[in-house]
Amino acid sequence: MLENAWIIPLVPAASFFLILLFGKRLPRKGSELGIAAVAIAFVLALVVNVQWFDRVENPPDAGHGHGTEHVVEPVEKAWTWFQSGDVDIEVGMLLDGPAVMMLFVVTLVSLLVHVYSTDYVAGDRRYTHFFAFLSLFTASTLGLVMAKTTLQLIVCWELVGVCSFSLIGHWWEEKANSDAALKAFITNRVGDVGLLVGMIVLFWTAGGTFDIVEINTLALDGGISKTALTVASCALIAAVMSKSGQFILHTWLPDAMAGPTPVSALIHAATMVVAGIYMVGRLYGVFFEGLSIGTSTINLLAVVGGVTVIGGAGLAFVQSDIKKVLAYSTVSQLGYMVMALGVGA
Repeated sequence: MLENAWIIPLVPAASFFLILLFGKRLPRKGSELGIAAVAIAFVLALVVNVQWFDRVENPPDAGHGHGTEHVVEPVEKAWTWFQSGDVDIEVGMLLDGPAVMMLFVVTLVSLLVHVYSTDYVAGDRRYTHFFAFLSLFTASTLGLVMAKTTLQLIVCWELVGVCSFSLIGHWWEEKANSDAALKAFITNRVGDVGLLVGMIVLFWTAGGTFDIVEINTLALDGGISKTALTVASCALIAAVMSKSGQFILHTWLPDAMAGPTPVSALIHAATMVVAGIYMVGRLYGVFFEGLSIGTSTINLLAVVGGVTVIGGAGLAFVQSDIKKVLAYSTVSQLGYMVMALGVGA
């Protein structure tokens, strides 16, 4: 299953199209398709986890690390997506420890949200539409988790943004909801400019490659100039600030609580808001060298995280709405994660 883990995001993606096409004709208006797809994805993710742990315990032909430690090679697969001049643009799968863990977390939380939503939005006029976008959201997040190239990561990142816009504004008849959806969408676009700039800088300075492993290797081995790495990591921090609700661009997250409760659970607990932090972990070589995390006393990533921890927790104290308290506490916890990455933990 490790070799074929790329099937996991395709299952909810297929369910998105099936729900849109046939959902309204089904007895439960398409929710059964969504739940079945995510349940299958969850079972497959469990199998992947078991097989990955087996691989860690008994590495196939791993090179030996320091002492008795084994270096477990990630499982990679790639296909040519399209060609641009001499460059082959690939789409593929990069499966390693963090990806395996996130596959389990995302599918589990999404499954629980799907089951809870059947009752929460029962009788809603856009019931089928709601489940279709839950499926697409899950597929996009799983695709982002296993992305092999930075281009693939950008595509899944934007799909997650589109789905969050649709889900937060599910009850768009009420002004608060449509305002919250627009605010989330526009704030995220601000950070996405940073994402695009950072990825473009990395593409050209890494010799025209989108491959995440290759970019990290080049960054750590001095194959990319220090200036380029610093510019790229500062640009990418803007993307982290918007998607993961860090200080200055965190304002959309508490407002997004206006959407249906299952959406708040999916977006704010497990999946969308962690995407930015996951991206830092994925391209950690770039941040580590670009911001001199190993040698400097202070850096931008740690500052952004530190300010968010205190600011988010402070704002949570003065909220009267329980969902807003949860939202600001989420902002604060995300700040902890960013700060930990910023100090090299």
